Amino acid sequence: MKKVIVIGSPGAGKSVFSKKLSNVTNLPIYHIDMIYHNSDGTHISREELKKEFEKIFEKENWIIDGNYQKTLEMRIKECDTVFLLDFPTEVCISGAYERIGQEREDLPWKEEKLDENFKQVILNFSKEKLPEIYELLERYKENKDIIIFKSRKEADDYIEKI
Repeated sequence: MKKVIVIGSPGAGKSVFSKKLSNVTNLPIYHIDMIYHNSDGTHISREELKKEFEKIFEKENWIIDGNYQKTLEMRIKECDTVFLLDFPTEVCISGAYERIGQEREDLPWKEEKLDENFKQVILNFSKEKLPEIYELLERYKENKDIIIFKSRKEADDYIEKI
């Protein structure tokens, strides 16, 4: 495990899991939200994001956490390990609410409330995004280690084991 992506619904705890994984593997973390977003809520272009990924891909090892479907296949092609946090919607909604008002190293601003549009993304994730994720994982399963967690306990148990 040298080049890792951590994907899943917003609120699933991708950044928390990535930090725990980094602590036990010493792999550096790159949070997509920190790369893509500016502190004023604007974001870089898709072309700029792709260039930033290409810089990361050149490194010997890394963890990239974040979903961003438009760049998912590019990241899957470059990694050796995929962690999918496929948690129930209620867990992800709860996770999104829990981080409100928290200083975070994976986001360039502090969330003051759960935006209704963002909440809807979480509510629709399993229906709209997960099928595409599973399709991509199926396509690349032959040469990738793919680990799917269905609960936070499974993810925590994995970290404890390694």
